Amino acid sequence: MELMSILALTLYAVATIACLSRLLHHQGPKKALVLGCALLAVLCHSTWLYRDIFIASGQNLSLMNVAALVSLIIALVLSLAAFKIRVWVILPVAYGFAMVNLAGATLLPTHYITHLETHPEIVVHISIALLAYSTLMIAGLFATLLGFLDYQLKQKRKPLFHPALPPLMTIEKQLFQLIFIGTILLSLSLASGFIFLNDMFAQGKAHKAILSIIAWFLYVTLLWGHYIKGWRGRPVIYATVIGAFVLTLAYFGSRFVKEIILT
Repeated sequence: MELMSILALTLYAVATIACLSRLLHHQGPKKALVLGCALLAVLCHSTWLYRDIFIASGQNLSLMNVAALVSLIIALVLSLAAFKIRVWVILPVAYGFAMVNLAGATLLPTHYITHLETHPEIVVHISIALLAYSTLMIAGLFATLLGFLDYQLKQKRKPLFHPALPPLMTIEKQLFQLIFIGTILLSLSLASGFIFLNDMFAQGKAHKAILSIIAWFLYVTLLWGHYIKGWRGRPVIYATVIGAFVLTLAYFGSRFVKEIILT
């Protein structure tokens, strides 16, 4: 295992422990310690990933590398968000996700060599797709947090008003902002795919396009239901999590079988 990967995993672990150990403290986690370690972990993570993706024979966009890249984006966005909003409860989940994916990419290396320099338009499509997926995965985490807060409210639990937890209405507003941004990015991803890719519905790839379109319809319906019909609560939470699951199947389903199970 390379030095940068070891450093990233260690720093993620320290940030996770520092966050969890003071999650129920009356002042909440120590922001400087948690976010300092997390951002250093992100730096080491990105350095290792850059070296593993950009190799002499091309770009290694293996399943594990892409998963590690998605988890890097999520860890970075949530860490930066923590300077402004209270997302302490979901930070350990994000850092744990990053640790698992980075360890998997390091210990179970696979190769899927591409040559994106010859097709810059594909770089645009992949970049938008990764941003869309990462944003909607963060929305899935926010939906989970919203469900937890809703449960705490109905159970009248004291931790509901803990400094580490954001107000229920605030997290719901942020959830729909994330879904709105993610849906726009997903729309652009699908549009760029139709424009730049000639084999979106080819055998072995059609499931990705179909599942992505299903997820798009789900998110659009969810936004319409919320802003027009006033949908809130558990149906919104379930729909957001289901949408994240469908997108995960679309992005990683077949490649997981091909690169991990069948190798």
